[in-house]
Amino acid sequence: MSTRIERRFAELKAAKRGGLVVFVTAGDPTYEVSREIVLALPNAGADVIELGMPFTDPMADGPAIQASSLRALKNGQNMKKTLSLVAEFRAKDQNTPIVLMGYYNPIYSYGVDTFLKDANAAGVDGLIVVDLPPEEDSELCLPAMKAGINFIRLATPTTDDQRLPTVLKNTSGFVYYVSIMGITGTRAASDTDITAAVGRLKRHTDLPIAVGFGISTPERAAAVAKVADAAVVGSAIVNKIAAEVGPDGKPGPRAAQAAIDLVKSLADGVRAARA
Repeated sequence: MSTRIERRFAELKAAKRGGLVVFVTAGDPTYEVSREIVLALPNAGADVIELGMPFTDPMADGPAIQASSLRALKNGQNMKKTLSLVAEFRAKDQNTPIVLMGYYNPIYSYGVDTFLKDANAAGVDGLIVVDLPPEEDSELCLPAMKAGINFIRLATPTTDDQRLPTVLKNTSGFVYYVSIMGITGTRAASDTDITAAVGRLKRHTDLPIAVGFGISTPERAAAVAKVADAAVVGSAIVNKIAAEVGPDGKPGPRAAQAAIDLVKSLADGVRAARA
């Protein structure tokens, strides 16, 4: 059977448009506000949801997503609550894919077998674990695949043609192309570089290509959606949430709506990209 991720990208291809992949951190700034945002994302135009698993020591995340993890952890977010958030979402939406994104430590601490069992029960569709290279596929990638969960790999500007087959070997769902060197939310790659990178990846795989890092506006998302199968936006949305959090750490009344409004504008840009 195909997965939700595979079906969603097939739908996008049939509609001849690029998709919008949206990242938010589970439990940021509180569980309640996070739930409000996540439940609203499909109607706002998100085609795939990436849900960050809060972690104290992220390596690839810029200041915005680092801060979102700390806010979530401070308010008691943990893996059990993250999976509960997925389950609450899945009870209301059976079609929109949810991908958990983060680092291996929280999964390892939870217990890989238990995590995969609980993730499956909650309705998780895919995993992006940025610090597990292909050489460690037996740790989580292969068990996830066996459990029917897509394991999505990152490719970067430094992933050359010699390395790509190894990266792609057990990848499923889609390939996440990190368009810049460095951390999230810092700068943007040029249209020329992204077009060339997507073309090169397409020569190596039939999987959809989603491009992220450095995409923060409807215009940039549209430009990416013209050449890639999806644009990924994270830090810009997380920043909208952060701007509504007071010095006391409490979210203001517009914390959820500010994020939802940005997603709507991003979705409008992506949907108009190939019109």
